[in-house]
Amino acid sequence: MSAFIEQFLQALAAGLLVGCVYGLMCVGLAFIFGIMRVINFAQGDFMMVGMYLAIFIVTNLLTTAFLGQAAPFIAALATAPVMFAGGYALHRCLIARTTGTRATSELEAHQAQLVLTLGIALILQNGALILLGSAPVSMITPLSSAAWQVPLLYDEFAAVFFNKARTIDAGIAVVIALVFFWVMGHTQMGKSLRAAADNPEAALYNGIDVDRAHRIAFGLGTAIAGVAGGLIILYYPVQPFVGIDFIIIMYAGVVLGGMGSIKGAFWGGVTIGLVQQLATLVLPLQLQNAAIFVIFLLLLLLRPQGLFGRVTERA
Repeated sequence: MSAFIEQFLQALAAGLLVGCVYGLMCVGLAFIFGIMRVINFAQGDFMMVGMYLAIFIVTNLLTTAFLGQAAPFIAALATAPVMFAGGYALHRCLIARTTGTRATSELEAHQAQLVLTLGIALILQNGALILLGSAPVSMITPLSSAAWQVPLLYDEFAAVFFNKARTIDAGIAVVIALVFFWVMGHTQMGKSLRAAADNPEAALYNGIDVDRAHRIAFGLGTAIAGVAGGLIILYYPVQPFVGIDFIIIMYAGVVLGGMGSIKGAFWGGVTIGLVQQLATLVLPLQLQNAAIFVIFLLLLLLRPQGLFGRVTERA
């Protein structure tokens, strides 16, 4: 029993640390959908770009001798402005053709968005394959193989280990999420974005540029994906098709949290991380994602609107 409790607490700790980064990923996807109603299949590949970009910044732009072990985390944060600019430009050139004031009907817009974002994902995947090759690349630092030890009081030989890289990643992810929630709830830009999401026509009458609000929203969602990729590269190798693995996690987390709830998306990502790690206590490593979808289906049966979604009546 003592050994099982130790294993359970270790899996719980690992799940919380990984889940915080998953939550940040889900926030970016939920934000784009909540503001623009765009189903973005390229979000996982934006994250892949952020992972490669973080490696490039560390190896070519930052002086690791001066910054030391903080360099990878600074690189992850430094991806944000680059990814924001890329997302902003991508929306202006392509995504805007199917959203906002240019969209004809919601059904036709969703169909065009699905094809467009899937095409962007394929371009990013194959472009990375041509330019960077198919070999997985990682950014291992001393923090990736070091851990803080927390002794358990019931047994002098038992302890829970918190990987240093994952713990710092989780802390950064939580801080970014909290700042983002504050910006959305207490600043003029956040109010404008929420107004453009709630009623685009009324927002136009009140002087809000809906298309510009959508460009900012898409840029912010892309930047969040890039930062999440920069954080996770410390313990997860990147290759051109890694986005496929994460887009599944993102959509599962967003639906678990409740469609339209950005805070719910964060907690949905945390739930995914917990389920993924706790499943290793009873299932082989290869069946982690299977456990996620078992919980996913059970939740949809018991609470179709998700953990933080609202019940709506169908017309």
